[in-house]
Amino acid sequence: MTTAMPSEYQGFEQGPIRPPSEAYSLLIRVTRNCPWNRCLFCPVYKGAAFSVRPVDHVRRDIDLVHRLVEALRASADGAGHVRHAAYVAIARGTPPEERDALRAAYHWVAVGGMRSVFLQDANSLFARTGDLVAILEHLRARFPAIERITSYARAHTAARKSDQELRDLAAAGLNRVHIGMESGADAVLAFMKKGVTQAEHVAAGRKVKAAGMELSEYIMPGLGGRPLSEVHARESADALNRINPDFIRLRTLAIPANTPLYEEYEAGRFDKCTDVETVREIRLFIASLDGVSSVVASDHILNLIGELEGRLPEDQPAMFALLDRFLAMSPEDQTVFQIGRRMGAFASLDDLEHPDRRAIAENACRQYGITPENVGGVLDAIMRQFI
Repeated sequence: MTTAMPSEYQGFEQGPIRPPSEAYSLLIRVTRNCPWNRCLFCPVYKGAAFSVRPVDHVRRDIDLVHRLVEALRASADGAGHVRHAAYVAIARGTPPEERDALRAAYHWVAVGGMRSVFLQDANSLFARTGDLVAILEHLRARFPAIERITSYARAHTAARKSDQELRDLAAAGLNRVHIGMESGADAVLAFMKKGVTQAEHVAAGRKVKAAGMELSEYIMPGLGGRPLSEVHARESADALNRINPDFIRLRTLAIPANTPLYEEYEAGRFDKCTDVETVREIRLFIASLDGVSSVVASDHILNLIGELEGRLPEDQPAMFALLDRFLAMSPEDQTVFQIGRRMGAFASLDDLEHPDRRAIAENACRQYGITPENVGGVLDAIMRQFI
């Protein structure tokens, strides 16, 4: 549902999410919420109406951040660093309604290096192309040293943009588009109410690439459940083989209680994969990728094998070795690793060999009676907290 925007400026805004790869980006909100908002697995934006912010309001956000960035940079020390004490001093003289913008500006200057900007929320490309071009040009004018501007987009929206519109966005400075494919299998997409087909995903991805922008596609291991695990892996890879995106990012399925999928899961209509089954699915998925030069990234705590990363095709054998190493473990060691990873004690499979870190995970298993037989339910509860 799309609603009319209030005519008066409501002040600086930021939405609730951004890709992990945009952790150091300045977040500029172009749209509010998601125009589709029906995906069974997604807990974000439920009950919230979608709207497009007026260009002038977005420009005012950019101008406000620019003014605050200039104030912060003026307080930098001889090495060019903005200290937290300077931020605190500026915050004392900043009106309450501008403090969110100040926090965003400080994070961008002191931590992010002012290199990248992410346009929020879930589908900024829904806005009119001319409006987006105006916003991009204003960003570039205020911050000419920006290296990258990125945005989420629905495949359906990107596919409906003309080739010229996408080229115009690229020329205005949009460098990268993030698309949540989630699955390339039509059966999975239909069940999850994604509102898009594999063919539309392929068309959208190809159009973004042809326009000269980087493309980051997200795949959700486990989304097909047990019955569709193989179909999900093979057909997702098939779609990506026809797109050849710059990045393939993995986001393992978790099922928070505030999602429609949780109701399906509780009712027994969705048979969730275990961690071990999901790792097997990821191996099949990677084995099915062919003729692409994408970077595979496992950059989220939801993913069990966090160090799974590399460029295809040359790093495919190393990725297989990593997955096979986990699959060859005893069920007991797999359980210890699963718990240690989700507790934050382990960042990689090598950490299982670290005595102190392993002890943390083993003690948790003993204290809470976690075994290979019941670890799935424990992990479900932990993973819901990560979303």
